[in-house]
Amino acid sequence: MAKSEPHQIDIHVGNRLRSRRLVLGLSQEKLGDRLGITFQQIQKYEKGTNRVSASKLQVAALVLNVPIGYFFEDHEPTAPDGLAQEVDEMGAFLVSRDGVMLNRAFTSIKSKQVRQSIITLTKALANADDPVSRTADAEHIAPSISG
Repeated sequence: MAKSEPHQIDIHVGNRLRSRRLVLGLSQEKLGDRLGITFQQIQKYEKGTNRVSASKLQVAALVLNVPIGYFFEDHEPTAPDGLAQEVDEMGAFLVSRDGVMLNRAFTSIKSKQVRQSIITLTKALANADDPVSRTADAEHIAPSISG
């Protein structure tokens, strides 16, 4: 009997595990030590090829200092194909080198107002090809940065 493909939720949980591990600067080996498993097992969890048991997920949440629900956030099991692809692309970016660096830098900003200004600016830059969005976003950016 052929081995089935990893389930979508197992892949998502694995991506979230990897993302949090990278944000904290932990190697697979270090996380494995803290969870009492090998780094190879961490690799399998992160790829979604092995399912993380409920008990191991609870320990991982404690070790990574996140609520258990963190591993399931942003998962859209019934999302239309376009949205599912967008979520996959976001997940891939979050675990990329740039995504981790951006996340670390952003989370180190203590001021909520500065973080909101950065979000507004980023949205405006993302919509730079859309003149209607660009005008609306530019009007929001100027007051929030100067104020």
